Amino acid sequence: MSRCHPPHRRYGRVYRGAGKPGEPMSSKKLTVDAELEKLQHDSFKYFLHETNPANGLVIDKTEADWPASIAATGLALAAYPVGVARGFMPRAVAVERTLATLRFFWNSPQGPEPDATGYQGFYYHFLDMQTGRRAWQCELSTIDSTFLLAGALTVGMYFEADTADEHEIRTLADALYRRADWRWAQNQGATVTHGWKPESGFLNYRWEGYDEALLLYILGLGSPTHPLPESAYAAWAATYRWEHCYGYEYLFVLCYKKVFSL
Repeated sequence: MSRCHPPHRRYGRVYRGAGKPGEPMSSKKLTVDAELEKLQHDSFKYFLHETNPANGLVIDKTEADWPASIAATGLALAAYPVGVARGFMPRAVAVERTLATLRFFWNSPQGPEPDATGYQGFYYHFLDMQTGRRAWQCELSTIDSTFLLAGALTVGMYFEADTADEHEIRTLADALYRRADWRWAQNQGATVTHGWKPESGFLNYRWEGYDEALLLYILGLGSPTHPLPESAYAAWAATYRWEHCYGYEYLFVLCYKKVFSL
């Protein structure tokens, strides 16, 4: 961060890119905190600017004619409560966006047809930004559906006011979670498959090894309607890879985990 940065105005105060040499530590800390706040706010703006307000879908990346990602949409849902709590967006706007998203996923076509939005309570990895239908003949993704459902459960917990809109958020979030058939996603195996395609059936790969599937198994085990058996978690944990390097033993991680927290 450079002193050449122009001043920025946030919440009625002006702050600059970095403190000057010799400034007290408390002054530098305030400046760093302000920069972090701006960085967080600017990052949050992706969900404000790259979302279709009609259906809540979030584009996978800012490229022309690119589809939405259900994982990005789930992250947006999880971010809205943070945005409200941090003053990045009004609660009423967050409620409106959340309802548009949950209503779309609840009412969108679910079935084995190749142009549906989802099947068995799960959703296709990429969806057309306007129609919400399957894009690119992509897979019905169990892990990306997990991120979407985690976002739905997050808003269902956060928006707890005694209003019609927030009551609907809680109802839809619970209904979406209950609709996912986790046992179907196992395809009679011990662990959960990566996904399914209407043209060819289940994918050959399964969620094994320590990775982002931790959230998948937690949601699957906790389902009140179609839960995974307890043996599924044990089967997943049995595939962990332990490595040794320079005299240290460590758990090999296949991918960064995504954390949903406020």
